[in-house]
Order: sequence, then C-alpha cells, then structure tokens
Amino acid sequence: MGIPVFVATLKRGGVLLGAYDGGRLDGFVYSFASVKDGRPAQWSHMLAVRPAQRAAGLGRALKVEQRRVCLERGFDLVEWSFDPLAAVNAHLNVRRLGAVVREYVVDLYGASDSPLHRGAPTDRFVAEWRLRSPRVEAALTACGAAGRPGGVPAFPGVARLNAVEARGEWLACAGWDRARDDDELAVVVPGRYHEMLEREPGLAAAWRLASREIFVDRFARGFRVVDFALDDTGGGTYLLRRATPGE
Repeated sequence: MGIPVFVATLKRGGVLLGAYDGGRLDGFVYSFASVKDGRPAQWSHMLAVRPAQRAAGLGRALKVEQRRVCLERGFDLVEWSFDPLAAVNAHLNVRRLGAVVREYVVDLYGASDSPLHRGAPTDRFVAEWRLRSPRVEAALTACGAAGRPGGVPAFPGVARLNAVEARGEWLACAGWDRARDDDELAVVVPGRYHEMLEREPGLAAAWRLASREIFVDRFARGFRVVDFALDDTGGGTYLLRRATPGE
C-alpha cells in the first residue's frame, strides 16, 4: 500500500494515527471508511508496533485513540481481520478491546509469498468493534489480565469443543465433538502458531484445517466469539456463545 492510497482515503474519512518517541515512529494504526449493513463504518487495515513497545500496551493505546477519533467523527463500528490462530492478537482484540467475532473468511487474502504466511491459507476472523457497546466500555475500563497458567482450564464449567494433546514441544488438535451443542463452548488454540508454521508446517496446516472446520460450523449455527483467555504458554481458549435474537 503506497502513500497515494493513504492520502486518498484520508481525504474521504480514513483515520491514520501514529505514536512517536521523539522523532521515531513506534507504532501506527490505519483505517478507511467502509459500509456495513448500509451504515458507515471503518475498516481497520493496519496496526503495527515496534516489538520493544508491544509489552507496554502501545497497540491497545493506539486502538483506544482510534476509537475516540472514530466516535468524534460519527462512526460507531470498526472492523478488521485477524488470524484465529494468533493467540496474542485474539487476547488483545477480544478480551482487552471487547470485539466480538461471528464471521470466518476462508483464505481472505489468497495465496501469499509473505514470510509471515509461509504459503499457508490466510483464513481470518472479522472482528466487530461496536464502539458504544457496554461490552467495549467494560473491556476498556478493566485492568489488563495476566495469562492463566497453562495447566489451568479457561472458563470453568464450559465444555471444551476440541481435544488437544502434547506433541513434543507443541500442542496438537486431536479432534473435536461435532455433536456438542451447549449454548457456551470453549475452543483451544495453540501458542506460537507463526513459529509452528516455520518449524512444524504439517502440524500448523492441521491446526488451520481443524480450526476452520470448528469455527465455520459453529458460526453457521449462530455462535459468536465473546471472550478469549490467554495462557502462559502463549496459547489460549476462545469462548463461543450462541447469539440470542437481535444480537
């Protein structure tokens, strides 16, 4: 994406915000105007932060400022895509920002030669960030939660939809229960997925296909992602809840 695209979209409702340390750009967020269900919205296309600044919460701070500017301009919905198997991103987007997910797109960006994707399908969630919702307000006022210990189940009392097993230093998906139909369900995803793509591509591909089956199936049944619990191994667990009428 070149500078002319930034210039053109900023003239027609786009938002581009940067975080500087003196003269150095440490991170930025960029979105452009879009339409969802006939209403104006923003599509947040890029969020980038220098690695040294990520643990300090700069990414979240940029999104919070993006929210403020969007509300000021009359937008109450921001959407973006993210990899369902990127646990750290899921923690930021769902738990710390309050986004929900009800849409899974298979191979959204098509074939890619990017080192980040390593030829893998670019399946993505679409995050819905409804800026005025009580859910978002609660997420933004809550303190950041530390990761749970890897051996402690997330969301006690909620049935786990997929089974997992250790495979060396990695976690493998050992199948999932298609017949399970509770109103709340938990789905486990592995840690270090992008490292897995490089070092264990076969296992990474198996995770992609298994998670695709799970989320496509559950979203078709009216579920949505409403929470995510990160663990101290770098993986985590999604909480899926069946939507009620009107949600």
